[in-house]
Amino acid sequence: MQTPRNPFKQALAAGRTQIGLWIALASAYSTELLAGAGYDWLLLDGEHAPNDVASILPQLQAVASAQQAYSDLRSHPVVRVPLGTGEAGTAFIKRYLDLGAQTLLVPMVNTSEQAQQVVAATRYAPAGVRGMGSALARASRWLAYEQYVREADEQICVLVQAETTTAIAHLDAIAATPGVDGVFIGPFDLSASMGHPGEPDHPEVQATIARAIQRILKAGKAPGILATGEPAARKWLTAGARFVAVGADTLLLNAAARDLLARYKTP
Repeated sequence: MQTPRNPFKQALAAGRTQIGLWIALASAYSTELLAGAGYDWLLLDGEHAPNDVASILPQLQAVASAQQAYSDLRSHPVVRVPLGTGEAGTAFIKRYLDLGAQTLLVPMVNTSEQAQQVVAATRYAPAGVRGMGSALARASRWLAYEQYVREADEQICVLVQAETTTAIAHLDAIAATPGVDGVFIGPFDLSASMGHPGEPDHPEVQATIARAIQRILKAGKAPGILATGEPAARKWLTAGARFVAVGADTLLLNAAARDLLARYKTP
């Protein structure tokens, strides 16, 4: 059996826009439901949602189940790890890859050196430092993919987050890092780093994001962003963002529940 190809990575390389949804409820049940809605990608959040390695696994299984049930609506799971670089970050990256995640979103990458560390953590030797544990791993289907250790590197998609002024200063070098497929702008952390906490719509922040998208495109990589409001999402899509999360499950549930209640109950 051949290691599955990564359709999300192929789409980004081809310049095809991918519309995503943030998944933070940490529930395999709701994740499976949303995986049948037709989004190109789903972000399983291991940084700010109450997830860990054990809870991400059933969500990956839920997405796979939905992919089988809805063959024409194949959402691709993207896992955000809680740490990016250093020994702990490398350990987290290894564990999520062994679970079967092919695409990772890595937070707080501020330099090209850190980006290189992230890429190395996703590659087997001699190209990187990923541990050779495929016999124990869902990623290889417990060696059913006989050539997994030789084929896996090509299918891993590395997305790094630029969300500080330091990252913006080093953005060209980060985007140029071999093995980095896309750079995701974090508007909220960036606004705080720029001295405008809680103000991602501040004109200075917006201008910085617009320039960042163009710099990432110039490097030949895919820019990404989270934009939960339609005007912002359409603005960044028009600006050239290639993978955009246009909502979050927590926000959708909260808004729908409040809207339904408002139809029957006056505050």
